[in-house]
Amino acid sequence: MSSDQVFYGATILTAVTDNAALTYLGSLVDGLSDSFKYALVTGAVTGGGLTIIANAPNPAGFAILRGHFKDEAIHPIGLFLAALGPTIIAAAAFRLL
Repeated sequence: MSSDQVFYGATILTAVTDNAALTYLGSLVDGLSDSFKYALVTGAVTGGGLTIIANAPNPAGFAILRGHFKDEAIHPIGLFLAALGPTIIAAAAFRLL
């Protein structure tokens, strides 16, 4: 896989899995290039806001703000749509800068 494929794959995968687990498993693979490792970590960080489980601050923030959400629950589609803009900006920053 190219580093671009790894970046976008990690961004998508971290929406359904823990980003720390994703990067840890990647660190266990021998012989990866530095650009591959960078793409894996930045992809995991980029997609971390797309789900409540990917980043430790997400559940903490939800616990604090629970009363401000309809039905005191986070709806997955709403979270995904709200995080999509910042995720695109983060992806552009990591890939272009």
